[in-house]
Amino acid sequence: MHRRTFLKTGAGVTAAGALATPAIAQGKITWKLPTAFPKMAPGVGTNVTTFAARVAAMSDGRLSFDVYGAGELVPAFGVEDAVQQGKAPVGHGPTYYAAGKNPALHWFTGVPFGMTSNEHYAWLRWGGGQEIWDDIYAQRNLKPIYSGNSNTQSGGWFKKPVESVADLRGLNMRIAGLGGEIYRKLGVNAVLMPPPEIFQALQSGAIDAAEWVGPMLDQAFGLQKISQLCYLPAFNEPGAGLAVVFNRDAWTELSPDLQAICETASLAAALEAQAQFDYFNARALDELKAQGVAFRNFPTDVIAALRDAWNEVQDELAAAHPDVVRVRESYDPALARARDYAVAMTAPLLTGRG
Repeated sequence: MHRRTFLKTGAGVTAAGALATPAIAQGKITWKLPTAFPKMAPGVGTNVTTFAARVAAMSDGRLSFDVYGAGELVPAFGVEDAVQQGKAPVGHGPTYYAAGKNPALHWFTGVPFGMTSNEHYAWLRWGGGQEIWDDIYAQRNLKPIYSGNSNTQSGGWFKKPVESVADLRGLNMRIAGLGGEIYRKLGVNAVLMPPPEIFQALQSGAIDAAEWVGPMLDQAFGLQKISQLCYLPAFNEPGAGLAVVFNRDAWTELSPDLQAICETASLAAALEAQAQFDYFNARALDELKAQGVAFRNFPTDVIAALRDAWNEVQDELAAAHPDVVRVRESYDPALARARDYAVAMTAPLLTGRG
């Protein structure tokens, strides 16, 4: 797409192939912004609506976004494709929804036994992660901006107890990211489906278990109405990073101050999302317990099997994809340092305060 397409084309039709040409009037830009989530879903959806509201306010209306929830403009898993193809100038979601393009993208959302939300952003900001992310996305003419993280997630809702690895074999489980790959190695039929389909699939029996996010969103989606058994935490996905992703042709058309506003608004939305997840996850956890939900930890043999499976998966990906090698060369040492620090500082603090 040519650089001037976004800012010189008037408000366009919304059919496929012309989804997001901007409305421009009196120097104002309005862009369509699809997200991979229901736009009012707590945390993940409100992350992008908060971003859009802050950009409009900080730019005094010179740049604004019409936010479209998953499926309203493009499919949930097609957001980045739409942005890459120029059908939308900007989109929102987790990068691993596009990992079919490049498996290295998983590391910019979250990987099994990986970094916490704070550790992840520290790596992006100070450990060279953002530079690698920018370079990989530039291959597809995209510009990514970090916009938040779900923090520690739930391991999943199960209809039957998981007392050993044998109990996982043959299960149909909704699970995203590389978590699905490690569960497959343990005999699980891992299924990826858009978030709005999870409740119906679990209710109908199409799936036996579901991993979504954490107490706040799991409760909002009503998973506790089907299962009263949830395992904690999600070793398959310690946290999931979110991103606002621009088509680079659109991004370069924005003036430097509007680019700075978008970056600042995204980081503000990230901080708000982190606080929202922490506060409301804790409250939802109490409420779910009061409703009779049993929260359990995975058995040690299951955790060990998942870790072994993860080591196999990441080595297989590295053998097949140079970008995975490049990401791991930066990510793995940062993870080791973060782990050592957490064991020395954070773990004793949490244990000591009771």
